[in-house]
Amino acid sequence: MKHRVIETQQAPQAIGTYSQGIAAGDVLYLSGQIPLDPMTMELVPGGIDAEIRQVFRNLTSLAEAAGVSLSAVVKLNVYLTDLAHFAAVNTIMAEYFTPPYPARAVIGVAALPRGVQIEADAILALGKSD
Repeated sequence: MKHRVIETQQAPQAIGTYSQGIAAGDVLYLSGQIPLDPMTMELVPGGIDAEIRQVFRNLTSLAEAAGVSLSAVVKLNVYLTDLAHFAAVNTIMAEYFTPPYPARAVIGVAALPRGVQIEADAILALGKSD
């Protein structure tokens, strides 16, 4: 199966040996996004709420680069260094998604790249959009 790389300057550039996203057939796989400002490649200031919003903005930019929106997300994985932020993820996620919500996992982890508090990756159906 042929696949194509999804890239955009509106999301942080890869900081390792991976692509921002890969489309394979009708499925789009987005690499984990951390709360980096794509222009500066620095952690956004403002604490966990700002970090969560930046992660969703980065995912939005990648989805749009593939020609879809976050409504195409069918599976979302969220990684938190502190599960006490679970409620904040739910609240802020509702700003970016509407029902029916995607399937989701929230996983507590010991650490994330660059010392951030959140990372999220997603799988999208390219035939589904607003």
